[in-house]
Amino acid sequence: MDLFTARWKLSSGWSSPLPFWDGPGTLVLVFGSSDMLDDDTPLRAIAAAFPGSAMIGCSTSGEIVDAGVDDGSLAVAVARFQRTSLALEVEPVNQSSSAEVGRMIGKRLLDRGKDLAAVFVLSDGLDVNGSKLAKGLVVGSGGSAVITGGLAGDGSRFERTWVLVDGRPQVSHVTAVGLYGTAVEVGHGSDGGWTVLGPERVITRSEGNVLLELDGHPALELYKSYLGERAVGLPATALLFPLAVRASGTSDRELVRTILGVDETQQSMTFAGDMPQGSTAQLMRGTTERLVDAAQSAAVSARLPGDEPSLAIAVSCVGRRLYLGQRVEDELEAVASGLGPNCGLVGFYSYGELSPVAAGSCDLHNQTMTITVLRERAA
Repeated sequence: MDLFTARWKLSSGWSSPLPFWDGPGTLVLVFGSSDMLDDDTPLRAIAAAFPGSAMIGCSTSGEIVDAGVDDGSLAVAVARFQRTSLALEVEPVNQSSSAEVGRMIGKRLLDRGKDLAAVFVLSDGLDVNGSKLAKGLVVGSGGSAVITGGLAGDGSRFERTWVLVDGRPQVSHVTAVGLYGTAVEVGHGSDGGWTVLGPERVITRSEGNVLLELDGHPALELYKSYLGERAVGLPATALLFPLAVRASGTSDRELVRTILGVDETQQSMTFAGDMPQGSTAQLMRGTTERLVDAAQSAAVSARLPGDEPSLAIAVSCVGRRLYLGQRVEDELEAVASGLGPNCGLVGFYSYGELSPVAAGSCDLHNQTMTITVLRERAA
């Protein structure tokens, strides 16, 4: 596998010239600002350079290349496979269609080849139910492929996001690339580093990913009582205090959820994924050291043995970036250290992360560093 990573900035252009690697075995990953909905000139230039390749990308809350993060740039990775087949699928999405869209995309990818090894998926970050999308992908693809990816970001604005469709940025879509064959190797890891704070509350009323009541009380009212003066900054300040959600009767399947929006009239909160009624929810908090250590742990889990060239795709939550502030690159340096040498790193800060839960199937995470490592076995 040949590998190239670079960054594009309006002020300075490309950090390195794009390689002439166009072809059906080439995967092009592009992560950029939501403002490219207004001017997608640099995206069109990349699409023109790789007309025969599988190109996938989305808007971000920060673009990652190596151990650095920028805004208003493009983070690009080009991986040229020799013995791995690629296939792209895309479909419009909204909150109510998320499960069916995931199932359709997963099935289409599986129908293209029973040797489907991995799926990397990118979705609109606002008009989607991420947990339903993940479950649909698992069902549609037959459950054997490793599914990872993330939800597009828009800084801390929560206004508009895009994914690439035929090389152009589009809102309210899901796109996924399937990787086929026995030559491709896939590693994955995820870790949050957050710790629980305060009592567990039962989700007594919810509708999908809309949380209405905790312990019989209006959810937003109760959440605001924890935030205190920070409540005036909702929904952005909620990124600093996510919720741990645990299904009733389980102790080992805890997912982190963070808020996408609030409804003052209903006193409800909308999350990126489902908030199942009867589950328990508990406020969480973090420290810089715990979050950085967790990022390195995710990288170590994803790292593949040996030192052959590989590509690591980091999808980390915007909430982690806001929490870490000026120390955000400590997280990325920890990831790079955990991945080891000969591993190119590209990625983005997101509104939700898709990755397997421990040894289980793919699910939606929030406030989590997730790593996908791709490599091709030597012939």
